[in-house]
Parts: sequence; structure tokens; C-alpha cells
Amino acid sequence: MTIAALIVAAGRGTRAGGVSPKQWRTLAGDTVAGHTVRAFERSPRIARIVVVLHPDDMGRGVAFSAQGCLVAQGGHDRAQSVRNGLEALTGTGTSRVLIHDVARPCVSQAVIEAVIDALDGAPGAAPALAVTDALWTGADDVVTGTRERDGLFRAQTPQGFHLAAIRAAHAAHPGGAADDVEVARATGMTVVIVPGDEDNLKITLPGDFARAERILRDRDGH
Repeated sequence: MTIAALIVAAGRGTRAGGVSPKQWRTLAGDTVAGHTVRAFERSPRIARIVVVLHPDDMGRGVAFSAQGCLVAQGGHDRAQSVRNGLEALTGTGTSRVLIHDVARPCVSQAVIEAVIDALDGAPGAAPALAVTDALWTGADDVVTGTRERDGLFRAQTPQGFHLAAIRAAHAAHPGGAADDVEVARATGMTVVIVPGDEDNLKITLPGDFARAERILRDRDGH
């Protein structure tokens, strides 16, 4: 069984601020993308890594190729970028794939292992955290109602799949999905939930960089 990681790094991340896309911002001595790729390089169970880049960033692919990664060009939206990354795995003997957002550089080996292990019993698996806060609806800065939180989860990545199954799901999907679990479930695929990690944050807003840096420095011991 050969397992690959597909890192989606083709977005622009404008909400994070800065003059460059968030994946190229410096964080604890490396770029966000560098930390994310290294997390999967550390896993002895990941045989290959595909990095999907925005067309304007393809020049950065030289460094990733030198590290042994495959590089694919992103598409007009996230779904197309994922499909391009899956296509790059053709002929590699890969049977399972973990699809991960580049903006989650703090993903732990425990989360990666849990997703991989879950794929022995299901065609799809993904980490998530149960919602524990009260949920409101609101409009114009006023609370308009509440929602039950039972059975609700905060989705994370990597989201793992049997490669043939997620390829077929993407080929059949019309587009517009929030993530690959939504694409998978549209075809009736079972996706099991494994424990997520509060430190596996997705860098979205300017303040997230400081938190991610603290996590990485504490984990590396300096």
C-alpha cells in the first residue's frame, strides 16, 4: 500500500493580510508551506508528496522538486487544484491519499497517523473536533437565535481517501464544495471521523501567525 500527501497551496489567502500569500509568509524560521511539507516528510508512512501551486507561483516548485516532491499547477478553484494534484499521482502506484490545506502547518504526526489507520476500515477519513461552544445566529451585530451543537464538528485536514474513490468523486462533482469530504459524501462515500487537534489550526487571519509560531516553537523545543 502506497500513501501520498497532496498539499493544496494554490490559494491567495487575502484575509491573512501581508504583501504575499500566507503560504509564503515566514513562520518560525521557514515559510508556512515549508513547515507543512516537512510535517508529511517526517511521516515514515508517506511515500510521496504532491504540492499544488498557483500558476503565478510555479517558479517556487523548483525547490519542492529538489526535495523529491511532485509539483502540479492549481486550477481556477480549490476543487480543480485537487483534481490536478490527483492527476499528478497517475502511474505512481499510489493507492491512498491525504489531502491537506497548506495553511495548517502545525498538523501533528498523531493526526496524520490516525487518518491513515482509519483508511483500513473505510474509504474516507478526516479529523474533526466536536463543537463545544454555544451557537448563535445573528444579523446586524444582534443575536437572532440559537442552534443545537449536538452532532456538530469543526472539520480539519488532512482528509484521507482511497485514491480511486476520491478521483471518481471529484470527476462526478459539479463543483462548489467546501472541502473534499463534501465531494466524497456527494457520491455516498462513508467518511469516518478521527480525533482532531486544537493545535491543527488553519491560518486565516493575521493573528493566527503568532499562535502557529508558538505551537511550532514549543513543539520543536526552542
